[in-house]
Amino acid sequence: DLLWNNAGYQGQIKPTLEYDPADFAAVMNINVTGMFVVLQAVAKRMSAASKEAGFAQGGDFKSQYSIVNTASVAGLRGTPAMVAYSSSKAAVLAMTVSTAKDLAPHGIRVNAVSPALIGPGYMWTRQNELHASSGSPYFSTDPEEVAKGKVNSVPMKRLGSVEEVLKSVAFLLSDDSSYTTATNLVVDGGMSGGLKA
Repeated sequence: DLLWNNAGYQGQIKPTLEYDPADFAAVMNINVTGMFVVLQAVAKRMSAASKEAGFAQGGDFKSQYSIVNTASVAGLRGTPAMVAYSSSKAAVLAMTVSTAKDLAPHGIRVNAVSPALIGPGYMWTRQNELHASSGSPYFSTDPEEVAKGKVNSVPMKRLGSVEEVLKSVAFLLSDDSSYTTATNLVVDGGMSGGLKA
């Protein structure tokens, strides 16, 4: 059994001093509480199936039960004008590690994938427009300049594709990662790796 826990809500793009606490709560409710509720419900079924299949921790039996939570590079480094989203994704990363430890004795692996700057497409274009109009000193008021600045921050000098994220998730869900749990796979072209772009 497999779960890609991928639902999420970006929330407002506004500096901290202008951010609506109600929207902050909504982002946390969807991105953290919602993800936990789904994870817990599926993990209960996985645990029962694993027990029935005779899983023994430390044995030769390879876990067939894998969960991948979608986090974000924003949860690793924070993003200006996205305090709720960044906070929620940091919480997802902590939840991934905690649940991986709790569920390993049940034969369930839990990992995360953290994409950044995926495009082109509506989400990419809209986010650049919102950053440009956010009033944050970190972003140009021109959406095209915002986009250029983001791409220039990536050592690979390009956007990631949806397909590249999907392949990363597929790896974490598959038996190819059977000895991998409590791990965050970052898909960001080196942006968060400390490389100078």
